[in-house]
Amino acid sequence: MTTPPVTLDDIRDAAQRLKGVAHRTPVLRSRTLDARVGAEVLLKCENFQRVGAFKFRGAYNAASRLTPGQLARGIATYSSGNHAQAVALAARELGSTAVIVMPEDAPRSKREATVGYGAEIVTYDRYTGDRVALAEALAAERGLALIPPYEHPHVIAGQGTAALELLEEAGELGMLMAPVGGGGLIAGSATAAKGLHPDIRIVGVEPEAGDDTKRSLEAGRRVTVPVPRTIADGQALHTPGELTFSVNRRLVDAIALVTDDEIRDAMRFAFEHLKVVVEPSGATPLAALLSGRAGELPGRVGVIVSGGNVDAARFAELCGTGA
Repeated sequence: MTTPPVTLDDIRDAAQRLKGVAHRTPVLRSRTLDARVGAEVLLKCENFQRVGAFKFRGAYNAASRLTPGQLARGIATYSSGNHAQAVALAARELGSTAVIVMPEDAPRSKREATVGYGAEIVTYDRYTGDRVALAEALAAERGLALIPPYEHPHVIAGQGTAALELLEEAGELGMLMAPVGGGGLIAGSATAAKGLHPDIRIVGVEPEAGDDTKRSLEAGRRVTVPVPRTIADGQALHTPGELTFSVNRRLVDAIALVTDDEIRDAMRFAFEHLKVVVEPSGATPLAALLSGRAGELPGRVGVIVSGGNVDAARFAELCGTGA
């Protein structure tokens, strides 16, 4: 049996490194939600995390392990927005600099926030460009340390601390749900959850237009799909990460798919009943619950609400009656 790239001990170590740096985000409950889905739902609200998303956990855990020389030269990454902000902030916290390869159509609010944290942005066309190749070339040219958004054991371990905190607070759960993009959050979450409670069911959620992880798990190998056009921009990826898939094929029990309309409904529900703003990618697990696409539910379900980075105009456009 091969050694897993990330263990429960790695996640516990990351939690110690993040103590006093990352927020310990709240766990919310809603009687209305519980009644609607027929289960006790506990929402780990990473929309209240620094940079507005779980991504700060993994970015800081990885960046804080760089040598003084690496920090002096700077950090590079590629991201549609949340990891970009996370690396930019982590670099600033550690006295370093960041260069981000970012799609031209990334949400304006995410781009402005990334610049606000002090990062330099290099843009590309997500439908024709290869962001990984661009970032690797940039890092090699400038001598930068590359911290990818999910293909890194320290990033995955950092993301797993959200699930670790949820389980410490909530106790044993029958199911844990999280959004799936590149697979880092669900990989870290599954490692933490199954390390503590081996029988817990792990369910990832993807937008219907971008079902690369679902197809890959069914095929037993990584499958590539066309770059999806979905409002869930943080999940608009065409293939799972190699490292993350090696974890998820062992630990993830199922993938649920949701439509953009179901994501909009979940965003409205969160705003109206929970009084929180959730971005489209962060709303996908809630969408799966509300639409019944998560399947049969156990008595207690944990949900990682991954982020809330959506500006007011975009939120109104998505959630308005004309959306």
